[in-house]
Amino acid sequence: MSDPYRLECGVRQGGLTSPTLFNLYINGLIAELSSQHVGCHIDGVCVNNLSYADDMVLLSASVCGLRRLIRTCEEYAGGHGLIYNVKKSQYMVFEAVGARCPSSVPQVKLNGIHLARVDSFKYLGHILTTDLRDHADMERERRALSVRANMLARRFAQCSRGVKVALFKAYCTSLYSCSLWADYSQTCYSALRVQYNNAFRAVLGLSRRCSASGMFMEARTDGFHATMRKRAGALVRRVRASSNNVLAMIAQRHDCLIIRNCCDRHISVHIPPRVL
Repeated sequence: MSDPYRLECGVRQGGLTSPTLFNLYINGLIAELSSQHVGCHIDGVCVNNLSYADDMVLLSASVCGLRRLIRTCEEYAGGHGLIYNVKKSQYMVFEAVGARCPSSVPQVKLNGIHLARVDSFKYLGHILTTDLRDHADMERERRALSVRANMLARRFAQCSRGVKVALFKAYCTSLYSCSLWADYSQTCYSALRVQYNNAFRAVLGLSRRCSASGMFMEARTDGFHATMRKRAGALVRRVRASSNNVLAMIAQRHDCLIIRNCCDRHISVHIPPRVL
């Protein structure tokens, strides 16, 4: 046990107090939102809020339902001394299957202030767009991969080959959110693959004309496709092993675009698409 200390303005960054206070404040709000039975229903499971720490997403199939969820958040915040940052709050309208996104929708307010409507939004580092395609997020990762590889090539040019390979594995093979990519063009996918190969060449100081498969085999390092398969397999394993009711529902749906795409990276199985 630590010595007692007072909290006057905020909490210590990375302190043990933060998650405890968060649970005390936010768990009640999550319970109230879940009891509203307003949101997106999939296989009898109502999903109306996704929360990671203080980053919360409200989901609703209608503007009326979204307003009801926001009103619940406002009432909870007022009763617990919390203040929402309206400038950081936005809303997005996703396109329905086979239909275009409506050009105009009724206004949505938070604390009496109109929320801005956006066509793309970065949530936990992953870029979402109204058409739910992954081109923007793949381009983000391609640029980030280029920056990391150039940084490693400059700072560790004098290191041994083994150190360079270890640094590449640590900084360039994570491909953040790659297991969520399910709707993209082959051109965008190929551009990321080429950048991945060039990143390895840059870190190791290899020629751009050297064989991609040969250089990865010689270094005993996973190539682009092997890395993508591992990330996809890890996601499916975590989803199927989770006790969360939302993830359990997703794991049981073989027509889920993300799960199907992850499985197709290992073996191609024809699963007829579900008509919505």
